Formats: sequence, structure tokens, C-alpha cells
Amino acid sequence: MIVTLTPNPSIDRAITIPALDRGQVIRATSSRIDAGGKGVNVSRAIIAQGGESLAVFPSGGPEGHLMADLLSDASVPSSTVPVEGSLRMNISVLEPDGTTTKLNEPGPTLTPADVDALLDATVDAASEGGWVVGCGSLPPGAPTELYAVLVGRARERGLRVAIDSSGASMKAAVAALPHLIKPNHEELEELVERSLPTLGDVRDAAKDLVAQGIETVAVSLGGDGALLVTAEEVLHAKATITKPLSTVAAGDCMLAGLLHALSTGASAPEALSAAVTWGAAAVTLPGSEVPTPTDLHGIPVELTTTPDFSRALAG
Repeated sequence: MIVTLTPNPSIDRAITIPALDRGQVIRATSSRIDAGGKGVNVSRAIIAQGGESLAVFPSGGPEGHLMADLLSDASVPSSTVPVEGSLRMNISVLEPDGTTTKLNEPGPTLTPADVDALLDATVDAASEGGWVVGCGSLPPGAPTELYAVLVGRARERGLRVAIDSSGASMKAAVAALPHLIKPNHEELEELVERSLPTLGDVRDAAKDLVAQGIETVAVSLGGDGALLVTAEEVLHAKATITKPLSTVAAGDCMLAGLLHALSTGASAPEALSAAVTWGAAAVTLPGSEVPTPTDLHGIPVELTTTPDFSRALAG
């Protein structure tokens, strides 16, 4: 079972509009609401594909009750730590061409006792040799070292640990040497403190991190696919989709596909192919909806060990 920790979960409301025109009254064409937060999305995606996962997160206020209902409806097991205040509500504004504008609230303030309870709940729920995953931004009150502490506690228990975060919390976690990290292009640039304009630059940055002691670096690159780097191999994969709807939770679904495959004995090429397929399928769905097995059908994935490393990356 894959146990996810989401220190700053959210209720995700996705609103589809014809076009975003600032300062005007805009009538939505549709809307949906989902349980959200990066780790919660990873658990939702794994459960939707028939895997086993447990979502650990703080909960409070009316939004906390709504989160419980949404996860129950999706048959996603959870373990919560009661906190003061309410979970945040994040809003994604979706336009027909796939452009997504996000409005994210800060989240409730956590106390040191809240943080300790979340860490304990995460490692206590995992089985030896299993994966624990720390995902997303940190709410007010959470220490920058939260994910680094999670790495240390997980390793002490014989667990494997993956981190998907950004900024100072990601840097601290990387210094603690998790087994796997999944930054996107921008987050990797932030992590290594330099521009990475080409696929080769991304490969080199990932290799540097592997040399520091991280077993696997998986970099999501949006429309440019994904790169997976270990000490033994460098793999690139890219999926082709024709009708993108929303990029919300696509990276989370990619991480879910990668970990689900690795936890079931897949090779690195098989795991990256699954990851890119899950992420691409998520882009074809509205809001932060996660793909089911049916949604994975018909998505072609090109996997190679010899991509054009001189190719400039978008963004």
C-alpha cells in the first residue's frame, strides 16, 4: 500500500468558462468539485486504478467534512488529524483551449503537535518496504523541514519515500535523500538554482541529484513529456493527446502511475510509460478528476533512451 501525506489538502473547485476577461461578469459553462491536494490526488488516482493507498492529511471545518464525504464517495481510505480552522478551497478556472488559472488559499495553521501527529500517522500506516509519499505545499505553521523529517522517519522504519514539493521544503527534503523525487521543469530549475533550457540540461541536473544519493529523479515536463534518471539509465517518454481539458492534478497522476508501477515490480521503462499514460489521461478529464482504467486506453506513448537532448523545452 502507498501512503500519502498531504499537509495542505484542499477542496478543488473547477469552473469552465468561455474566456477569462478580467473585471467582467463571466458565466460558467460547467463546474465540478473534487477532494484535492497533491497527495490526496495521488491516492485518488491509485484507488481509481484498482490499487491500494491511504491518504493522510489534517482536517477541520466545513471543508473537512466535505473532504471526508468526497473521499468516501470515491472509496479512498484516509487517516486524518483534527486541526483548528478549515481546509482550504482552491479554484481552477478552465478555458476551452486548455489554459488553466489557479486561485489557491493558504490553508489552516498547523501547530507543532499537529505536524508530529501527521508524521506519526503516515509512517505508522505504512508496511516495511512500502512507499510513503510527501506531496505539495506546506500550510502556515508547518516547518520547512517537514518533508526532511518524514524522509528520516521513513528510512528508520525501512520504508521507501518519495517527495513532490517545491521551494525551501523540497531543498530540505532532497538534502535528507529520499528514494525518489518528482519535480516539474520549473521546480527542478529552482532546486538546482540554474536555468535548464534544453532536455540535456534537465538530464544533467537530474544526474547531479542522483550522484548526491537520490535513487530516482522523475521530471514532469508538460507537453515535452517526462524524463526519468537513475544511476543506470536515462529514459524519456511522451504521450500524444488531441483534446486537453485540464492540467490540474496531471503531475499528481503521473507520480501515482510511477509509484503504483514500481510498487508492483515494474521495470523503470514500464513505470515511466505508466506514469506518462496516467498523467496524459488526467489532462483529458475535467478539473482534477483522476483517470480510471478505461481512460488510459488509446493513449500512445513514445519511450526512448535516446531523445534529442539538444531540444529546447517549452516555458
